[in-house]
Amino acid sequence: MTMNTQGRPTSPAHIDGPDIPQTVSGSKGLLQAEPLIFETERWNATGVDLPEPKGTGHRLGGLGRKQKVGLPGLSEPEAMRHYVRLSQKNYAIDLGLFPLGSCTMKHNPRLNEKIARLAGFADIHPMQPQATVQGALELIDELASWLKTLTGMPAVAMSPKAGAHGELCGMLAIRKALEMRGELSRRTRVLVPASAHGTNPATAAQCGFVVDEIKAGPDGRVNMESLREKLAVTDDVAGIMLTNPNTCGLFERDIREIADLIHEAGGYFYCDGANFNAIVGRVRPGDLGVDAMHINLHKTFSTPHGGGGPGSGPTVLSEALAPYAPVPFVVCDEDGVYQLIEEDRRAAEQTMGRMVAFHGQMGMFVRALTYMLSHGADGLKQVAEDAVLNANYIQARLKSVMSPAFDGYCMHEALFSDAFLDETGVETIDIAKALIDEGYHPMTMYFPLVVHGAMLIEPTETESRAELDRFCDALEAIAKRAAAGDEVLKGAPYLAPMRRLDETRAARKPVLKWTAPEPAMAAE
Repeated sequence: MTMNTQGRPTSPAHIDGPDIPQTVSGSKGLLQAEPLIFETERWNATGVDLPEPKGTGHRLGGLGRKQKVGLPGLSEPEAMRHYVRLSQKNYAIDLGLFPLGSCTMKHNPRLNEKIARLAGFADIHPMQPQATVQGALELIDELASWLKTLTGMPAVAMSPKAGAHGELCGMLAIRKALEMRGELSRRTRVLVPASAHGTNPATAAQCGFVVDEIKAGPDGRVNMESLREKLAVTDDVAGIMLTNPNTCGLFERDIREIADLIHEAGGYFYCDGANFNAIVGRVRPGDLGVDAMHINLHKTFSTPHGGGGPGSGPTVLSEALAPYAPVPFVVCDEDGVYQLIEEDRRAAEQTMGRMVAFHGQMGMFVRALTYMLSHGADGLKQVAEDAVLNANYIQARLKSVMSPAFDGYCMHEALFSDAFLDETGVETIDIAKALIDEGYHPMTMYFPLVVHGAMLIEPTETESRAELDRFCDALEAIAKRAAAGDEVLKGAPYLAPMRRLDETRAARKPVLKWTAPEPAMAAE
């Protein structure tokens, strides 16, 4: 039974028709209408009344406030209701499937949150004596061992704070290695496939390299002929930054050959590990010839990605790059005492130095290791298998009404183009807005750029078949309406708290401050 047969009519005949009652309050059932807090007209009220102090003056000198604070006053119930009502307007992984491709928005196990809040993890301070945080240092060391085992790499830098920060760590290690070889001034070019994450070329440029794009082949993977041509022209290649699986949701079949060609040319192989969720427990990047790879702990091992944090992007390094790992790092001496090495014992000219003030994101370290221990080695392998299975199920369900971007099976995300919308008058953005009416956050739209009108869906391994079917039922119905040229889709969403916005204008001319409306002129 689909959502449309359970009391949520979304067909064109019912969207704006008389069957939809207009409420006096502006609320829709349990979804409460809520204006801006500045529009409550409570400027002369206060939530808490405190008497003026007697017999004492303030000690602020001439810094006392001379004007009103400019905020409306709310009682405690009013303040609580305001924020609860606002929360109802937001979509969350705890409400339903979050199909954003390239983001790995999966369920966040509550066990991980509970462990991260244990005393000794949640309340430690980075300036505590190391003798008082031996358990935390041991946890970091054990997590590092898991990461090295899963990737087949001999070293890992734990301090990077997020994915792009981990990229920076890996590329700085490559830069330092080239400097130690005396080739930094000559090797200035970094190859970046068109199917790589957008942060890859930005990171290469930040490290002082020139970015040289490698075109994608018709199958969405690296064009090997283009790669060979670029390597044959000059000897200035510092390395390659490649995402695998790539942003088309595909595994690079020629990955070993790519690594060999780069190494033969004297460069290093950086692999973007943001999509490690698709291969964890199945493939070890070290066996593929990778020299450096960051791992988004907040994506692969626990916490849903986004929202400004918490993030963590440890970077694994090959034997060739391990000597240039940044400080600080954890070691365990012969007596079983863990030490956080703040001053590098290696020659000062060899180390990359320090990337952050402190060691990393302790909360994410705890969550990630909890995730690993609760799954075990076999469970992590199943994570990758289920993520790939779910994505291929979505592709199989929808390929008859939508247009897969590439032939064959995908990896952890299903990518569709807008070819099925040709001559319908409907666009990718209309599909996204119609999904909002069905109660879903849209998938990633117009990305990757190598696919026209791209729609990228990543279900992750945490969704059941029943949830996948609910989502596919909704998207299939929208696709069929689009194929029929349903003009009503051009006005979606209809059932959201806000109708379709002018997103271009909002991005270019955002209104960041509320101002009171001008008073209406009295009629003469």
